Amino acid sequence: MIHLDGSQHSGSGTLVRFGVSLAALVGEPLHITGARSRRPKPGLRAQHVASVRACAELCGGSVEGASVGSQELTFTPGPRIRGGSYAFEIGTAGSATMLALGILPLALYADGPVTATLEGGVFQDFAPSPHHFQHVLLEAVAAMGAHAELALERAGYVPGGAGRLTLSVQPLRGALSALERAEPGAVREVRGVAFASHLAERRVAARMAETCREALAAGGLAAHIDCVEDTAATQPGASLAVWARTESGCLLGADRAGARGRSSESIGRHVARSLLEDLASGAATDRHLADQLVLFAALAEGRSQWTVPRVSEHVDSNVWLVGHFGARARCEGNRVVVEGLGLARPRRRSRAWR
Repeated sequence: MIHLDGSQHSGSGTLVRFGVSLAALVGEPLHITGARSRRPKPGLRAQHVASVRACAELCGGSVEGASVGSQELTFTPGPRIRGGSYAFEIGTAGSATMLALGILPLALYADGPVTATLEGGVFQDFAPSPHHFQHVLLEAVAAMGAHAELALERAGYVPGGAGRLTLSVQPLRGALSALERAEPGAVREVRGVAFASHLAERRVAARMAETCREALAAGGLAAHIDCVEDTAATQPGASLAVWARTESGCLLGADRAGARGRSSESIGRHVARSLLEDLASGAATDRHLADQLVLFAALAEGRSQWTVPRVSEHVDSNVWLVGHFGARARCEGNRVVVEGLGLARPRRRSRAWR
């Protein structure tokens, strides 16, 4: 059994999500203690419980201790990762995109295509927007050989949630390929989406887009940002996401959700500033993609490496995490290097598999 102290490094729920995903893939039971113990609300929240239970359902495994507020759980993988149609509901405004990120690795190694409907929050702080997920993360993982799509069916905001995403994944034919992204090259194009629900009269989408375009133009970048006026969400809300594609094929993005007291103009300026800062660093990934790639590189065959704007706490945390499952990862200055497991299909090593 692999033992993981969830209070180490970032101490975030990502250690739980990714830890359980990796345990399911390598076929080893996992015991987590101290989960989110240093957070203002210690222990698992509804979104973490949903992710753990979703992984268990996908692989036919079992879990003990996965309840809201729990700081300890034991996960035992099942015999195989099953393709098919699934529906997972968080029940709160917890992030549905983070739930998608937790189950994506398993779905890539399923015995058939996976379609998962995910319900919860869709646009909020401290989680990727579905636009960043689809246009930045999934394109980077596609370069490694994965085929997946994330569709926004209904927006959902804090505090009500009620958003819906559909994750569609084709299983891998072999192992993921290593990723090499060191020099981004010049920016070729910048695109984005200004998304607002029930806020057309206040021109929220247009104001976010206009401010962001102006700030990017001042930094030397022309951007095409689509404005979407949504009426399907159950409550008002907004989000802005932009992404830049470089001559070498690198994608760097930035996003920000709306919130009470946060003006459309401040959102536009924040997103533009974040993207310009990451591009100015000379990195081949943005500050969020930098840590999201670690898990996929740990599964891939061979040596992956990419440059990051800075080694954030989440980068350091994910590098530490994958080491518990046999991958060798390290940071060399602003470069992340991962020697992957070359996992072509889940290993069957533990007693749970026999």
